[in-house]
Formats: sequence, structure tokens, C-alpha cells
Amino acid sequence: MEVMFILIGFSLLVALIFLGLYLWAVRNGQYDDKVTPSIRMLFDDGTRGKRDRDNDEHDHTNIGDPSNGR
Repeated sequence: MEVMFILIGFSLLVALIFLGLYLWAVRNGQYDDKVTPSIRMLFDDGTRGKRDRDNDEHDHTNIGDPSNGR
């Protein structure tokens, strides 16, 4: 029977720890913006390297040129 009181006390302690972590996360802005992280991958963020951009420009200038097979 005594173990029940120990388990109840331990479960209340764990619940209070999770409540504290949740309140800490809310106060630090972890749940402020729910939309942007899910669509961030759809936008070009400019992290492509210069070599990739140069290759794209080169590819666009040769479109319609019969010598490159396009």
C-alpha cells in the first residue's frame, strides 16, 4: 500500500516537470509560428553555391542551340 503513495508522488513530480517544460517552451516562443516551418522548404533561401548558379545560367544560354543537343 505504501508503494502506491510513492508512485503517486513520483507521477505528480513527473507531471510537474513536464508542465514546467511546457510553460518554459511557450514563454520562449517555441509555439509562436506554426505555419512557416512547414512551408520553409518551398522557398529558395539563397544557400545554393556560386557554381550551381553559374551552371544554371550556362544551361539557360544554350537552350535552343543545336550543338548541345537541346
